[in-house]
Amino acid sequence: MDLIGWVIFLVALLFSVMLHETGHFVMAKKFGMKATRYFVGFGPTIWSTRRGETEYGIKALPLGGFVKIIGMHSLDDVDDPADEPRSFRRQPAWQRIVVLCAGSFMHFVLAFLLIFGLALGIGISNDNTTQLGTVSTCVAANTTQLNNGTCTASDQASPAKLAGLRVGDQVTAFNGKPVSNWTQLGNAIRRAPAGSAADITVKRDSTLLTLHATLAAVSGRSGAYLGIAPTVVFQTVNPVRAAQYAGSAFGQVIVGSAKAVAALPSALPKLFSKDRGGTAAGQVSSVVGAAEATGAAVAANVGWQYKVSFVLLLIASLNIFVGVFNMLPLLPLDGGHVAVVVWERIRAWFARLRGRPDPGLVDMAKLLPVSFSIFMVLMFFGVMLVLADIVNPVNIAG
Repeated sequence: MDLIGWVIFLVALLFSVMLHETGHFVMAKKFGMKATRYFVGFGPTIWSTRRGETEYGIKALPLGGFVKIIGMHSLDDVDDPADEPRSFRRQPAWQRIVVLCAGSFMHFVLAFLLIFGLALGIGISNDNTTQLGTVSTCVAANTTQLNNGTCTASDQASPAKLAGLRVGDQVTAFNGKPVSNWTQLGNAIRRAPAGSAADITVKRDSTLLTLHATLAAVSGRSGAYLGIAPTVVFQTVNPVRAAQYAGSAFGQVIVGSAKAVAALPSALPKLFSKDRGGTAAGQVSSVVGAAEATGAAVAANVGWQYKVSFVLLLIASLNIFVGVFNMLPLLPLDGGHVAVVVWERIRAWFARLRGRPDPGLVDMAKLLPVSFSIFMVLMFFGVMLVLADIVNPVNIAG
C-alpha cells in the first residue's frame, strides 16, 4: 500500500463529495430556498462560522458532507413557520428537480474537466506504437507465467534479449517489412513460425540497426514469441480533440458503469472466489479497491505521466459512476427524490383533468419502509465490496 496514493484518493473523494453538496447548495440559494447549514464531514463539530442565514463548518469525521435545505419533504419540520414559503417543498417542481440534479451535474462537470485537462496538458495515452517499453528476459514456460511476468532459473533467455533489443528502441521493420504501429508489429511476429529467424530493424539514438533473433514459442499461446511490449506514449492534443476525447471517454464510462451495476447481483457470489479477477466480480470495486489501485499506481515503477493519467482517469470514472448511480430512481438517492417530484406533478395533472384539487406533496411516511429497504440493500452490497477488496483484492491498476 502506498500512503501517498491513499491520501491523494481520499482527498479527491472528499472534494468530489463536497462539490456534489455545493451543487445542491448553490442552486437552492439561487432559487431563494433557505439553506441553514453547509458542513464538511460528519460527527462532532470542530469549527463553524455563520454567514447570513447559513452556518458553515467542519466536522471531525472527513467521510463526506451535507447541506441542510429546510422543508425538503412532508416529514421535514420547519422551525420558523415564517420560513415555510422558502422551503424546498414549496418551490416549483422544475426548481426542485434542478436542485436535486445539481449534485450529479457537478460530478459530471468535474469528470469532464479532469479528462479534458488530461488530454490537453499531459496527453492521450497511446500504446499502439512500435517503441519498446518492455523487453522480457526469458521465455515463459506457459501463458500463466507469461501473464504474471515471472521467470525461473530454468527458463531460456528471450529472443528479444538475445538479439540485443533495448527499452526505448523504435522498431521500424520486421523481416524487411515496414511497421508503424504495434498492431502491425504484433501480427507480424505472431504470423511468423516459431523457431524461424527474424530480422528486426530498430531506430536507436537516431541510428538504424538491424538485429537478428530466433523466434520462440510459449506453451498454450498461439504464434511466435519475441518477448517485447510497447511503451505508452502520451500525445497532447488541441482543445477540440481534447473535448472529443473527454466526450468519448465520458460515454464509455457511463456504459461501463451501467454494465457494472447490472452485473453486481450476479457478481456477488464470486466476490470471494479465487478466480474473482476473471469474472464479473473483478469488474466492480469499492472505495477501498479504488484507493488501493491509486496507491499501487503512485508506487509503480513507471513514468509520472502514466501515474497522473491513471489517477485522474480513476477519479473521473468514479465521479461519473457516482453521478449516474445517484440519479437512479431509488430512494434515498437524489434520483428517487426526483421521481417523487415527478409523480407529484403527474398526480396533480390527473387531478386537474378530473376537476379535483391538487393532492399536494407525497406522504413520505408511506415511502419510508421502501427507502429504508433500498438503503439496507445498498449498504449490504457496499459492505460486501469493501470486505472483498480487503481479503480478496483485484489489481484494477493492471
